Amino acid sequence: MAVSNGFFYHILAFTSCVAFIYFSFRDFKDDFKSHFLDYKPQVRFVEINGTQFVLDGKPFYVNGWNSYWLMDQAVDESTRPRVNAIFRTGAQMGLTVCRTWAFNDGTYNALQISPGLFDERVFQALDRVIAEAGRHGIRLILSLANNLDAYGGKSQYVKWAWEDGVGLSSSNDSFFFDPSIKRYFKSYLKTVLTRRNHISGVQYKDDPTIFAWELMNEPRCTEDSSGRTLQNWIEEMSKYTKSIDQNHLLTVGLEGFYGPKSPPEKLNINPGEWYGMLGADFIRNNKIPTIDFASVHVYPDSWLVLADITEKENFVSKWVKSHIEDGDNILKKPVLFTEFGLSSNANGFDHSHRLLFYKSIFDTIYESAKKNGAGSGAFVWQLIVEGMEVFHDSFAFIPESIPSLHSLLKEQSCRLATLRYGSNLGRQIFKNVCE
Repeated sequence: MAVSNGFFYHILAFTSCVAFIYFSFRDFKDDFKSHFLDYKPQVRFVEINGTQFVLDGKPFYVNGWNSYWLMDQAVDESTRPRVNAIFRTGAQMGLTVCRTWAFNDGTYNALQISPGLFDERVFQALDRVIAEAGRHGIRLILSLANNLDAYGGKSQYVKWAWEDGVGLSSSNDSFFFDPSIKRYFKSYLKTVLTRRNHISGVQYKDDPTIFAWELMNEPRCTEDSSGRTLQNWIEEMSKYTKSIDQNHLLTVGLEGFYGPKSPPEKLNINPGEWYGMLGADFIRNNKIPTIDFASVHVYPDSWLVLADITEKENFVSKWVKSHIEDGDNILKKPVLFTEFGLSSNANGFDHSHRLLFYKSIFDTIYESAKKNGAGSGAFVWQLIVEGMEVFHDSFAFIPESIPSLHSLLKEQSCRLATLRYGSNLGRQIFKNVCE
């Protein structure tokens, strides 16, 4: 009897230990998920009705921002709080959509390590970004590739194909026509679109927190200035994306340059003749039925290096109005200005110039929105939070650090909210923004 009692106590001690480990691990998991207990995917997808975005039967206007770094910063526990901080900041200003990268190919913290091989640790970081956005009532434009080399870009795909011995050319523009590279990219698209968020359990393609997909950030194909190569790629990839995900809106990610198929009066609006030979063509590229809305970027100091502030202001006014007119009269689709900024490194830069530039864009969009026009919103490039000086690219700023810009962003949020909900209800819903 004494032996059996001893055995019983050993068993009891062992099971107690196992129970302690189990409940401790469960508590750890619960602590991890408790931050997201109030996260529920947005219940409605934003849709298109003619030249307007629509949500719950009302026009949906975008006052947005860019923070491309979200997935990268969500990987490590030490930098993860920045994700919550920027979404909290955006929500407090009444901003509605954030544009960020859903790609990182073959570099540090790569999502896609090599073609078809993904890092689950980084995918979980993207899961967190989406969940955090949902917690704060923010929607996301997720960009799927980069024309530039940062975070891998199309050059990384070309390098992979070359190393695998299947590449047709070492040119970066072979991304758009090499069959092997297009297979790599389609595999990536399918993996991302069908990803199941480990926090919510919802596949990305079914999550309305994602406002839209963007095929590529600033696509250019200088190897074929006729525009045929890039046009064929957009048609093929947009059709493939829609074959997997019929829920979300889709845009190309263009800068807005007019190309060889554009009428002369449009070509003259380009910041220079050279910009019409980049293989992109704003009207032609966006006429595709599988593209839901047009994107435009605005960088007067980068495109008009020698111009003075008055020339830049005149250019911006014509540039923005021209693309809204395209949406109204030709494309019959909404137009979003998904990047705009003024560099602090520009000749004669003054913070007042940035304020005038931003206000000019916001006013033009507001006037279009008042008339139910195609001008549906704009995204400042870019917002950061404290401790991110390394990400300061001469465009970035912490909103609270520049009170005039902080107030301007809030004012635009309030104006667009009153258009959507009516003056009284809009100010009531956005009372902390409109006060």
